Parts: sequence; C-alpha cells; structure tokens
Amino acid sequence: MRTPIVAGNWKLNGTRASVRSLAQSILDGLSSVHADTQVVVCPSFVHLGDVAAVLDGTRVALGAQDAADQEQGAFTGEVAAAMLAEYGCRYAIVGHSERRHVYGESDAFSAAKFAAVRAAGLTPIYCVGETLEDRENGATHAVVERQLRAVEQHDGVAGLDEAVIAYEPVWAIGTGRTATPEQAQDVHRFIRETLRNGASVNILYGGSVKPDNAAALFAMPDIDGGLIGGASLQADDFLAICAATRSE
Repeated sequence: MRTPIVAGNWKLNGTRASVRSLAQSILDGLSSVHADTQVVVCPSFVHLGDVAAVLDGTRVALGAQDAADQEQGAFTGEVAAAMLAEYGCRYAIVGHSERRHVYGESDAFSAAKFAAVRAAGLTPIYCVGETLEDRENGATHAVVERQLRAVEQHDGVAGLDEAVIAYEPVWAIGTGRTATPEQAQDVHRFIRETLRNGASVNILYGGSVKPDNAAALFAMPDIDGGLIGGASLQADDFLAICAATRSE
C-alpha cells in the first residue's frame, strides 16, 4: 500500500522568523492529519537550518527545492545533495517546471540532478508535466514519457523505483487553473503504467491544489498526494490539504 505524501514547496518566500513560525504552526495542527500521511516541507536553502531545528524529532520531513548535479568543486552558487543531507533533508525536488521553463534546465540536466540526489541518499521528488501548448497539441503523454525516459537513460530503469513522481501541468502552476480530477488521473495512470514498478511508486499532483479541491483530486486511484505551492505558505490551508489524503 502506498503511503500518501503531501509536500509543501515554499519557493522564494519567507524570513527566518516566518519560516520557523510556519513550521511550528504546521506541527501544532498535525493532529488533524492521518498518522499514515507523510508530510514534507521544502524551504529555501538558507532557511533549512531554522526549519530543521523546529522539525527535529517530529513526523514532518524536511526537503530541499533543488540540488546540484555535482558533488563538489568549482560550481559557484550550487548546493550539493550531500550538503542537504547534512541539514537533515530526506527529499529534494528535481526538475520543477520553474527550473525547466524559467531557468531553461533540460531533461538531461534534470536527470543528472536526480542521480546526484539519489547518490547522496535522498529521495528525489521528480517533477514532470506539459505546457498548455503541449496539451492542446495532444502531446501530454509524449512529453511526460520523454521526461521519465531521461532519468532512465541517465540513472537506469531502477532509478525511478526509488523516487516520488510529481505530475505538475505547467498551465496550472500558479495560475489558479487546476486540472480536473479526471484529467489529473489520466496522466497519473499513464505515469504508473510507464514505470517499471509503477504500482509501488508514489505519484503526486502539483497544480494549484487548494483545500476545496484536494479531496476530489486525492480520491482518484492513482493520485497519492500533492506537491503544494502557494497554499503551503498558510498553515491552515496546508493542513487541510494534508488531512484530505486517503488513509486506507
């Protein structure tokens, strides 16, 4: 049985004081969330230490928003996955649509980061998804498969067995638009069928998940939770989304 996961991606937000307060508020309300649901928060790199101190010894896991494709060396501004592990990170987001489409990171580069995260003992949250143009052209499945195959080509077919996949339609990121539960389920099912051991891999939905649509999305048979952006910055909203996960 797959364990539901809800991960909050805090993106480029917060101060040291506000992220500590947010983390504590999530902990204070955690009794509303089923014990089997894995809750993850991903603050910015500079706030990892502050959030780690608040979460220490709790059931909430720490994640990072990105990681370098290199272990060490002359790579100014980069942060290696092993450095993240030292701060207590268990997860790292890889291939987020903003990295791909704002910063121009390729499938191959995302796959290299994926491999580096796994090599450091962290679990990648590997993001895949199509643009509005891709969807209108009927290319959704082809784009998602291409992104998955890039990891297999770099890290072997077993690599994705040890990851969390997040399907995030680019057209529904930060736009207020959301794929219908049926649209999301269609792609989640396709991902599961494409993976070698898809039945055991957690696949999350990321795309303007809110408290009022989370339950309908999470009720779909192949949606195992969510990668949450803006709503994760409000403890009450994030906790409501976490509480909407399946618990069977």
